[in-house]
Amino acid sequence: MKQLVTTFEHHLHIERNLSPHTRAAYRRDLGEFVRFLEDEGKPLDPCTVDTLVLRRFLALLHRRNSKRSIGRKLSTLRTFFRWLVREGCLAASPADLLGTPRAEQYLPNTLSVDQVFALLDAEFGNDQRGLRDRAIFELLYSSGLRISELTALNIVDLDFEQHQVRVMGKGAKERIVPVGSKALVALHDYLASRGATLDPGAALFLNRNGGRLTQRSIQRKMKTCLLKAGILKDATPHDLRHSFATHLLVDGGADLRVIQELLGHASLSTTQKYTKVGMDHLMSVYDAAHPRSKKK
Repeated sequence: MKQLVTTFEHHLHIERNLSPHTRAAYRRDLGEFVRFLEDEGKPLDPCTVDTLVLRRFLALLHRRNSKRSIGRKLSTLRTFFRWLVREGCLAASPADLLGTPRAEQYLPNTLSVDQVFALLDAEFGNDQRGLRDRAIFELLYSSGLRISELTALNIVDLDFEQHQVRVMGKGAKERIVPVGSKALVALHDYLASRGATLDPGAALFLNRNGGRLTQRSIQRKMKTCLLKAGILKDATPHDLRHSFATHLLVDGGADLRVIQELLGHASLSTTQKYTKVGMDHLMSVYDAAHPRSKKK
């Protein structure tokens, strides 16, 4: 089984071109299932795994995992066993008979327009690090990028003339998204601070040692900048992406399909969660303004 998991991960990397982060998630999920089989005293042979074994595994997960997490782990098992069927190791997948638990519906955590403006107008400093941090948060909010997409950017991906940036999203899907004027100014100032001769293929955002900036560093910087801006609400860089979509939809009246393209969502259903945020906003305005909304 362990050798098959290794071969499966190679398949995800070479044939499906999945990101290292996604492959690591598959590896963790399958590793957890292998440990379950070992604890149960089951042979590590996929031919001995049936639906009842998988049901016992899911029952164990229900004690300590959310429905969303269980759904992801079940999806991993389905993908793994279907791959084994295609490879001729199994006649049928034992995971196909299992139903996916209905995931809890969470509203995205967002910052208000005023909170975003307070964050972006905070004092970052005029040294290279301060200019870099301002450019990071301006770009995150201006273009609605995932933090993984932002850290993967190279200088060559920016097009100052067309006000665009080329982004490599999930599943190695490339998209072009617009960049606002304030973000472009911040990016220009940051790149100017790095010197006149820049390698177009170099990373866009660098750490103090000259290496590519990590996601963890940006997450830590976000907490510091929120405190400096006097914003007590807990938020992450990904919440700037949520705020980008919500402000376009609720305050700007943008079309849902346009937001889907800007965010790089494969399915419109993923983008539709922002309509629920919009409805909450509409209801709060209604409750505050309608004469009959406060009747006992």
